[in-house]
This record gives sequence, C-alpha cells and structure tokens, in this order.
Amino acid sequence: MYEEYVKDMPVEEKTDEDKEIELILSIIKTKNELETANRNFEYADKELIDYYTYQIKANQAKLDYLVKKAKTKGLVLDMISGIELNSYSA
Repeated sequence: MYEEYVKDMPVEEKTDEDKEIELILSIIKTKNELETANRNFEYADKELIDYYTYQIKANQAKLDYLVKKAKTKGLVLDMISGIELNSYSA
C-alpha cells in the first residue's frame, strides 16, 4: 500500500524519507525476485534455463546497484526493518 502511494506521488513531492523507504522496498522486492529466479532455475526445463539465467543476472545487477545507492546514502537495512517495511507493501 505505502509503496503504491509513494510511487504514484510526483518525485518533487517526495520527502527524503519517502525516497529512502522506496529504495529499501525496492531492495527487498529485488532480493525476493532474485531468490525466486534462483529457485526456478534449479527446477527449470531445458527450454527455460536461458530465461532464468537472464533473470538472475538482471536481478543481481539491479540489487548491486540499489545496495550501492543505499550505502552512498548511509542507509542500513537490518532484518527487523526489512520485516516491518515488507508489511507496507502487503
């Protein structure tokens, strides 16, 4: 819910806190997508191996970028915060 609200908001109206929360939510979402792609790769049919390989590489590159961006902003995500923030997107 919060994620949809923040995404629909024009960038110039977002506070620094909104931008930080959106970044953390993006990290959590991308990490979940990467884990799903890895699981799917393990059980993929031969025809889908290339597809899941691409998904893994794309999600890993995105996650690396988002984490680097979070570090430059001085953000730290611990498991408790991740669980609390994950409840926003549910």
